Amino acid sequence: MRNPLPLNTGVVTAVILQGDKLLMMLRQREGFWCHVAGKIEQGETAVQAVLREIREETGLLPQALYTAEFVEQFYEVRKNRLALCPAFVALAGDDAVVQLNREHREYRWCTVEEAHALASYPNQHLLYDHIARFFLEQAPSSLMQVFPFSEENTDKLK
Repeated sequence: MRNPLPLNTGVVTAVILQGDKLLMMLRQREGFWCHVAGKIEQGETAVQAVLREIREETGLLPQALYTAEFVEQFYEVRKNRLALCPAFVALAGDDAVVQLNREHREYRWCTVEEAHALASYPNQHLLYDHIARFFLEQAPSSLMQVFPFSEENTDKLK
């Protein structure tokens, strides 16, 4: 009898764009560069979770949120399971000010090439290339837009 590999689908990720730059953050404890990621809490949708994670990790409220139409995947060795994480793209205004939480100790706005140099994981590279193709080299499809955001309308997602 086969023992199927368990799946973890309880994590979301987001790449925040400001113009043609991606936000990269250095993890405090683990010491690697990454974009926003976090667990979906009980009762949350993926969209609610990614917005909460963006606010918690960066202090930002995106001007717009898109589904990246990309699923990050990686094998969690210690838990012997495969993680499948829907990715989102958040647009930050030119005047956005990042305020890191305790999970991160440094941040940089990077070109895709600079993000490649910082990122440790191959799937990060694939995601950044995907975002370059569908968000930086051309305008994203309106079909991928989850919502335009402002302080007045974020309550609609609660």
